[in-house]
Amino acid sequence: MPGIVVFGRRWGIASDDLVFPGFFELFVRVLWWIGTMILFTYHSGRFDCNGRGFLHSYLVGLLVILALIILSLCAIVQVSAKGTITNPGPRRSIPALVYLRALLYIPELVWACLGAAWVSGDSKGCDPATVGAVIAAVVASWILLLFTGLGVVFVFDPLGNPRRAAAAMEPLGVRDLQSNEGTQFLSTARSLAVKVWESRLRLLCCCLPQDESHRAAFSSIAQLVGGFFSVRDCYLSLHLSCAAPYIHQLVDLCRRTRMHQEKTARCADCIITWCETSCETLLDVPFVCVTQDTDLVASDIAAGLALLHQEQDKMELSRDPDAVVDHSPSSPIGEDLEAELEKAAHCMRFAAAAYGWPLYVYSNPLSGPCKLSGDCCRSRAAEYDIVGGEHLGCHFSSILHSTGLQYRDFIHVSFHNQIYEIPFYVALDHKREAVLVAVRGTLSLRDVLTDLSAECENLPIEGVSGACYAHKGMCQAASYIYKKLVNDGILNQAFAIAPEYKLVITGHSLGAGTASLLAILLRGSFPSLQCYSFSPPGGLLSKALADYSKDFVVSVVLGKDLVPRLSIPNMEDLKRKLLKIVSNCNRPKYRILLQGCWYELFGGDPDDFPTEMDNRREEELSQPLLGEESLMIRHSSSYQSLTSDDSPARSAAHLPLFLPGRILHITEDGPSRRSCFSQVRYRADWSNEMAFRSILISPRMLADHMPDAVLQALKSLTSERPFSLCPSSLNSNQHHAV
Repeated sequence: MPGIVVFGRRWGIASDDLVFPGFFELFVRVLWWIGTMILFTYHSGRFDCNGRGFLHSYLVGLLVILALIILSLCAIVQVSAKGTITNPGPRRSIPALVYLRALLYIPELVWACLGAAWVSGDSKGCDPATVGAVIAAVVASWILLLFTGLGVVFVFDPLGNPRRAAAAMEPLGVRDLQSNEGTQFLSTARSLAVKVWESRLRLLCCCLPQDESHRAAFSSIAQLVGGFFSVRDCYLSLHLSCAAPYIHQLVDLCRRTRMHQEKTARCADCIITWCETSCETLLDVPFVCVTQDTDLVASDIAAGLALLHQEQDKMELSRDPDAVVDHSPSSPIGEDLEAELEKAAHCMRFAAAAYGWPLYVYSNPLSGPCKLSGDCCRSRAAEYDIVGGEHLGCHFSSILHSTGLQYRDFIHVSFHNQIYEIPFYVALDHKREAVLVAVRGTLSLRDVLTDLSAECENLPIEGVSGACYAHKGMCQAASYIYKKLVNDGILNQAFAIAPEYKLVITGHSLGAGTASLLAILLRGSFPSLQCYSFSPPGGLLSKALADYSKDFVVSVVLGKDLVPRLSIPNMEDLKRKLLKIVSNCNRPKYRILLQGCWYELFGGDPDDFPTEMDNRREEELSQPLLGEESLMIRHSSSYQSLTSDDSPARSAAHLPLFLPGRILHITEDGPSRRSCFSQVRYRADWSNEMAFRSILISPRMLADHMPDAVLQALKSLTSERPFSLCPSSLNSNQHHAV
């Protein structure tokens, strides 16, 4: 933090990211040098074969090259381990060491070519062990060079060319904060970021048709992601009159970082790059700098998540265990909880069945392939006249096995899958006397694009006062299914068969969000409908629609599931927390990552691994470094002070979105850590949307979202029989929001 600048551009790694790769290469090089030295010592003066003079020189040269590489790696590892994430001053010699290490690749490449030439030409008559050792050295050289090239490609930053930024900053001068040049620079930077993300999406989705709908989706998602991760239009102008109270902080920072060409500091949630060559210029020269509020590399984010995880655990341990839990105001605890759990467990089977054969085989790895093999190996499209889409036999057969329904119970089954068009099926549930609509969750790249189309789209509903808007991708998916159900007469056909049945809609993940919106669209025509939404996305409905849906939608959330807490305001909140905890770091990154890995794998008291906030008062950390109140700031609409951690939804850049309906939260009951074969018990409580306004860091944050995990938890609650959950039950109950 920020990314290292070498070879005239900024890269996707920081100067403190070279500890682990450098140590690994150092270990390999030392073993290689020892083996070469043993070979050279053993055969010294006794090279009895063709080209023995060349072989002697080759081994001596290889020893020298390896020794130089080992020395350079030692220096890189030692220097890279210095300083902290936000204090790269002690690592200012890293670029020079990187240049030196890169220079050593030239003789290594030459020596690898010479070794290969000797093996292919002059190695006849030599000891096979010697020839084998030279071949191993040549192969090892090429493998290391190959991995180095792959590493360079991996850390390449398309936005890392500083020349464009320098050229754009030059006309800003003293400069007018509202200047057209500054606006043009920021617009160019944002456009470049959007284009880069759009290119990445097209490369990732190269197997999809590049039609107009996909191009529009790529552009929309690129604007959203590029706006979140790239340059923000945050200007700062600091004059002596307003900076005097804070000059000592700036000078002290300069003294600690000891950087003379480029200086970085923290101001609120921005990272400031000073364009002056020394701190003294601040005393008499006003300046303008352009900031980048997410100047973090991937390892910085990983370190921040490790620190935030432990901080959340400490907050949870210090929380009063007898604290009162907020419950749904429309459903007091215990009044209808058991009945809703029974209905939810029943509907979850249909929501999971919508995933088709992949989830069925995953849940039944031994018997599943055998049961489905007959239907998968032959085409029965003519027989399944109600089914549309691909892999008809496999999918439909798995639905029959999962739900226990008969073929005659299905009204319509669609596996058609395009962007904003997701599979669903309609069946008669005679056990609950319901016409059931089940919507599939994310299972394809097209579904991912639908998920990522997270802008707000207006969804006016008659009788609902207040702003009505929802997640764009799921809103369009719900509209697609609505048209199929209503315009194609599918629901009319179902109710013609069973007119006394009620309508029930269900789904998981993407299917849950789409099902909730579909229920809202159909509510006017079917006042008695019910919707069971399992692990729905957090950024789904406006407050008005969320309140409206509480009469007929029940959302089920398991444990520390990430998706119900995933919304753009919550992501902005997480970013602010990461920036705050990383900016106050006083330990090297490699120690944070090592301790974080240990904590995730083996647990322990989080106090054993204190965060980088120790020895500092919390009230000091809540204040920005440069006293932002006195600075003249024109910031982006997403800019917020770090002191606003408790209100992520107040960001003006993105409208707040909430979970649908009443929320049934399932958590593990009992000790937070248990053995591999211990039993897991669950408890269920009514909750509300405010309990999901922060993202929880946990090893279970993805596992708790899986449909099989939700189904097993509901079965456990309704049958009152615990089940074994191993090994993911470890570390499962310690991850709560700060």
